[in-house]
Amino acid sequence: MEPSLEFLRVSATVIEPKRDQILRFCALDPVERVFLEDVARRGLGRFVAHGQDGELSALCHLGINAVPSGEGCGAFARDVASSGPRMLIGESRAVSELWDEVHGHLPEPREDRPGQPVYVIRDAPPAADTGLRPALLSDLDVLMPACAAAHEQEIGVDPMKRDPDGFRWRTRSQIEDERSWLWVENGVILFKAEASAWTPDAVQLQQVWVDPGVRRRGYGGRGLADLCQLLLERVPNVCLFVRAENDPAIRLYEAIGMQHVLDYRSLLF
Repeated sequence: MEPSLEFLRVSATVIEPKRDQILRFCALDPVERVFLEDVARRGLGRFVAHGQDGELSALCHLGINAVPSGEGCGAFARDVASSGPRMLIGESRAVSELWDEVHGHLPEPREDRPGQPVYVIRDAPPAADTGLRPALLSDLDVLMPACAAAHEQEIGVDPMKRDPDGFRWRTRSQIEDERSWLWVENGVILFKAEASAWTPDAVQLQQVWVDPGVRRRGYGGRGLADLCQLLLERVPNVCLFVRAENDPAIRLYEAIGMQHVLDYRSLLF
């Protein structure tokens, strides 16, 4: 039997915010809130918020994942408990505030990842002379195994077992939305990445991947450098986040000039 939600305290008046309120709130920190702004602009999912005088103090996106931001995110506990997310993810303090209030009303997390560094780059790195290009629909069958492996490495779940048709659709959609890039030679992926969020102020990358058979040859750094150079012609910030223990990835990001600017926390159910 699920715990009753009647015992959840609400410390602020929770509202469903308007789009312009969300965009003003996200503009205050376009890197930390890049995902929230992206889904608001695309009209995806549901938002709850609180604030005063028409301006938001905190915001939370409710979907497959719950993504809080701002001060006093514990106020969203009731809505998050009702939505049953697969993950809580976002700026570390916001997630911790929310988890402190909602932990008795969600399952025990199978994994808690505190202190996930968020990296950003604003100055384009030198060109690395790669074969990086936008992915095409004809690349889908080459990309699928790499995307699935990267997803399992990041989330701990094999998407081809959980929802193969849905995962193929999402991978195809990334290509169609021009949010997928790769560098492939002789059928081997030397580098690939996708944009998980894209706003006028920032692009957030995900699933940076090099085929295991050709790692430690510099392809990852070169591919990422060329991708950042390409994106920084269109937006002022390129960012991503990484597991705190992933030292090889962190060294790669820092080597091309990315800087650690804040931390996320993820709780996976």
